[in-house]
Amino acid sequence: MKILVLNCGSSSVKYKLIDTATENTLAEGGVEKIGLPDAFLKFKKASGEKEILPLGLTDHNGSVKAILDLLTSKDNGCIASYDEIDAVGHRVVHGAEKFSKSVLITPEVIDQVKACYDLAPLHNPANITGIEAIEAIMPGIPQVAVFDTAFHQTMPARAYMYAIPYKYYEQDGVRRYGFHGTSHRYVSARAAEILGVDLTAVKMITCHVGNGGSITAVDGGKSVDTSMGLTPTEGLMMGTRVGDIDPGALVYMMNKHGLSAAELQKIINKESGVLGVSGISSDMRELEAAVAKGDERAKLALDMYELRITKYIGAYAAEMSGVDIIVFTGGVGENQAGLRADVCRPLSFMGVKIDEELNARTRGTETVISTPDSKVTVIVVPTDEELMIARDTEAIVK
Repeated sequence: MKILVLNCGSSSVKYKLIDTATENTLAEGGVEKIGLPDAFLKFKKASGEKEILPLGLTDHNGSVKAILDLLTSKDNGCIASYDEIDAVGHRVVHGAEKFSKSVLITPEVIDQVKACYDLAPLHNPANITGIEAIEAIMPGIPQVAVFDTAFHQTMPARAYMYAIPYKYYEQDGVRRYGFHGTSHRYVSARAAEILGVDLTAVKMITCHVGNGGSITAVDGGKSVDTSMGLTPTEGLMMGTRVGDIDPGALVYMMNKHGLSAAELQKIINKESGVLGVSGISSDMRELEAAVAKGDERAKLALDMYELRITKYIGAYAAEMSGVDIIVFTGGVGENQAGLRADVCRPLSFMGVKIDEELNARTRGTETVISTPDSKVTVIVVPTDEELMIARDTEAIVK
């Protein structure tokens, strides 16, 4: 089957067209700056060369139409008509407790996703816009929703509950949901496949580390704890997100500076993390360059970033009474060898040993970077959320 995978944001639409028979990507790209006069479509040509097409002022419907027209164009297309697309899989950020697995999209499902708007006000409305755009352009084509939160619905209450009055959970659904679930599900299964072990018989810690980041404890193939919470702000220190912080500190800041909820939201999501501490960038490559030049705040930011990852790995190993496999994925986890080494070094008390030379050579490839005598296998597995969405879509449609 040919599956179109869409990831719709508030001002962007990313896409991949995947042939599930071979699991090859036939086309990929995305529209950026939707709603602005300088919106553009960026895509990868068959030669591997990247090209940009200006679109001008457009909405999500126009953006999806531009993607479909590109896929069927004479010069840059890879299919003759829309009819070659068998189904569309959508990344949907928040499914709350309503969805524990991927589902065929129906009017009832759309209503339930809309009911989660208050939990993901930036993401879920955009996801629905993409679903409605496909229905308008290609009426009747099967569509599937794959939820970021679904994989974590196996967490026990002791892991997902907050220690606040219980009524806020009962009335408002305030609890930890976790995110990046599609990525954690893919890399945990793929790591077990690479290593030739039974996923249901091992304890694994998957580290999705990038501009946004989360860590998940996977016991027997199921998520039993994860670092993100009600929103993606909790947990690790990230590119611009604060991660774990004393909530009393936030109240103090609001009172001290007269901050509104919207202003505080901007600070903790857009101005904090690596960017906030370093004052340089949210990009780890730029941070490491600054550290190499002796910038002390950049070094502090990097040290904090790495320490949070190590702490979560240690905590989850204790929670599961051990760990067999640690997986690194995400833009940083897959490509920053220095970070992987720094994170794993303090874990030597658990028997973690890294092959320093092999680790230094590993960038974005499936590679075991631990030594043969390491008690814990450490592996790099590039994530492929789009492939996971395509697989789910095919299975559900069939």
